[in-house]
Amino acid sequence: MLAHKEGARPVSNLKLLAQSLGLSITTVSRALDGYSDVAPATRKRVEAAAQAMNYRPNPAARSLRRRKAEAVAVTLPTEPGRFGPPIFLNMLAACGQRLAEEGLDLMLLPTAGRAGEMDTYRRLLDGRRADAVIVVRTRLEDERVAFLKERGIPFVTHGRTARSDEHAFIDGDGEAGFRDAARQLGSLGHRRIAHIAAPQDFTFAHLRRKGWQKALDEADAGERLEYTAQPTESGGYEAAQWLLQQSTPPTALLCATDSMAIGALSALKERGLVAGREIAVIGHDNLPSAAFTDPPLSSMEIAAPDVGRQLAEMLIARLGGREAGELQTILPVRQVPRLTHGPAS
Repeated sequence: MLAHKEGARPVSNLKLLAQSLGLSITTVSRALDGYSDVAPATRKRVEAAAQAMNYRPNPAARSLRRRKAEAVAVTLPTEPGRFGPPIFLNMLAACGQRLAEEGLDLMLLPTAGRAGEMDTYRRLLDGRRADAVIVVRTRLEDERVAFLKERGIPFVTHGRTARSDEHAFIDGDGEAGFRDAARQLGSLGHRRIAHIAAPQDFTFAHLRRKGWQKALDEADAGERLEYTAQPTESGGYEAAQWLLQQSTPPTALLCATDSMAIGALSALKERGLVAGREIAVIGHDNLPSAAFTDPPLSSMEIAAPDVGRQLAEMLIARLGGREAGELQTILPVRQVPRLTHGPAS
């Protein structure tokens, strides 16, 4: 038992309290909330430990625990043999760890296509299987956001929409990141900087393309070479093949995602071109695999190591009554130079 020290700073970590007692988080939270299914002796023991630790419950997390499901849902698109874009998995692992500290489960739900995703949302909320939702890979006009607002369900998004002022979000400044990357390529002598874009209904794709365009406008560049494909390796491969077949092929490829850039590297290798020597390639996301491509892929990433935890904290704050307008964060993007962004040949 931890002794309470007069004037000690209040502790709000339910996980720490549960560990000190050797009990589950659920048992401790239900004891503190006065549920009758907890034995009186256990309740007294928990209350005594809480007082000794100067424990003060997080009001936002307590509000969520008193709901029915004690679960937060996030849907991820699936492809054959793959569950969700890899960039989200590490982020959601950190998010789930923070939620678990408050006795909350994070449910990852595979979905196929937009219609399937909306069906999943309806089943979740109609069946009261989730108390809150995290939305990833947002769209400019996002029917998921509109649906959650209509239902009055607490949610946060990873990414913005065309009406971001109306909801809580965390996002990276992809527009600035792609502007900076295109400027850097220009400083290396590249004048034909092509963009391998993701579908423009995705907000991230729209903003990254906008940054590329701004840099070319500043440099008064001529022809704009771009190709839009799915944000996957096969999409990047398809785009690079088309771009390299043009009468004046690009000297640099600025790719909306690392997955697309990895596909582009494969297309270059088929043609006997070495990235970073004959043609520059830069992606975004800094996937773990990017450091092990041949040659290692230059990339960029959100300059914050704890985006997943921030996302969880934001959701807890939203549940605690914080206004959406107070919970909107745009994080800087940093360049991760490796060997694929050399000077123009």
